[in-house]
Amino acid sequence: MSEKGATYRAIRLERIAPSFREGCEIVDLPSREPGPGEIRVRNRFCGINGIFDTQIARDAVDYVKIALPTFTGVEAIGVVEAIGEGVREFAVGDAAVSVRFTGGYREENTAPASAFVKAPAPTREYLALSSTGVSAMVALERIGELKDGETVAISAAAGGLGHFLVQLAVLRGCHVVGVAGGPEKCAFVKSLGAARVIDYKSEDVAEVLGREYHNALDVAVDTVSGKIHDAFLANLANHGRLVVGGAAADLEGKPEIVTAPRIANSIYYKGASVRGFMNGLLTPYWDDARERLFALYEDGKLKACIDEARFTGIEGIYDGVERLLSGRSSGKVIVDLVEAT
Repeated sequence: MSEKGATYRAIRLERIAPSFREGCEIVDLPSREPGPGEIRVRNRFCGINGIFDTQIARDAVDYVKIALPTFTGVEAIGVVEAIGEGVREFAVGDAAVSVRFTGGYREENTAPASAFVKAPAPTREYLALSSTGVSAMVALERIGELKDGETVAISAAAGGLGHFLVQLAVLRGCHVVGVAGGPEKCAFVKSLGAARVIDYKSEDVAEVLGREYHNALDVAVDTVSGKIHDAFLANLANHGRLVVGGAAADLEGKPEIVTAPRIANSIYYKGASVRGFMNGLLTPYWDDARERLFALYEDGKLKACIDEARFTGIEGIYDGVERLLSGRSSGKVIVDLVEAT
């Protein structure tokens, strides 16, 4: 039972703004008992999706219709404190993960049990696997149609999504080409099994791919856009697939206008394709991916790497978003909430 008058804190988007911090406020909310079919979860950790958060603040995510004010965040993991009538899939003390928009950036979450998934333990690693790990697996398998032994290129390969993409492709026997910035990040990507790591800060990605992987990329996953997208597209193999999972380079303004031959010139003669990946549109595949990811992690075949920067409390979420946007993070950016241990 929650104490009478108990409250918790959450981040709520109050206004459309250029940045997440400018658009949001921390608010106090009353704790409540779960109704029929609901559970109450005390969150311990939340996962940061800084690009999505920024675009939400700008009302720039087409498939999410915002009615202000709205709560924020997608990913959080915690412990079930109470269950409502009729709930059978959770018990008090279970670890529960929210992977739905508005469930992430809050200390407590009372919602239908169907809005949560069960995890073996309320840890940072299981949170990363449940959310970003699922995105990586679904992007590769469902949109990239990855086959064993293919040549795969991955941008932002040291990031939360990228480090899972690298490992999952390596597990399929693929030759992985990772793109990252700086010696430390490149060494990290190499340690995950990438065969070649391109340091975009000291190497020309297009020149390296053109020389070493000319028309050889079976699958390329890009979350950056700009010149890296162009380099991946130019070096697709016959029947190659370029998966677009984001466009970080376009965050600071309007998308770059490119004056060049139409994309048909790049893909027609190769039978290649460019495919958009939006995880929120692929929910039927989440449960199976999560189950397999947990098994790989528990068997020691997959690492869930957490960024070294530590942020604490609801206030730390703002810093976590800015950490991710800075390009300095490696692995998944996680914030420890009030009840973290």
